[in-house]
Amino acid sequence: MAEAFFYQLNGDSPEAVLPRMLDMALGKGWRVEVRGEDRERMERLDLALWGPGDEFRPHGLAGGPNDDLQPILLTVGAGTGGRDCLMTLDGAPVTETEARAAARVCVVFDGADPEVLGVARAQWKALTGAGLAARFYVREDGAWSLRQERPAR
Repeated sequence: MAEAFFYQLNGDSPEAVLPRMLDMALGKGWRVEVRGEDRERMERLDLALWGPGDEFRPHGLAGGPNDDLQPILLTVGAGTGGRDCLMTLDGAPVTETEARAAARVCVVFDGADPEVLGVARAQWKALTGAGLAARFYVREDGAWSLRQERPAR
């Protein structure tokens, strides 16, 4: 059953928290789309996912010849769909249809940005209103704290 997890960052960057989240998704055998709104942000994330030493995460920026083969595909704007997990950044769009097609949607956003916070709230209302199970986490002192949970309807 599809579920939506919302992750509010408070001072941490997506580049700092996504590697661990992606490791967990890959550990479940999921293929992941990470969708952003800004090409430069996704290029920075591309570099961050190379990681130091042996911390490389297999990924690619959308638009390459092997997009379908990438375990993690970084996209901008409207994505490719068809992935087990969709992670959105900075208010990137997610539709109910995409959310239902994925095992999990992760909405990662900066709680200090009023515009992005508003988008995340609208996405929470839309996805929970559509009956998806949802959890809302806040990043505090380097750890995630569950603040709200809604069961599937």
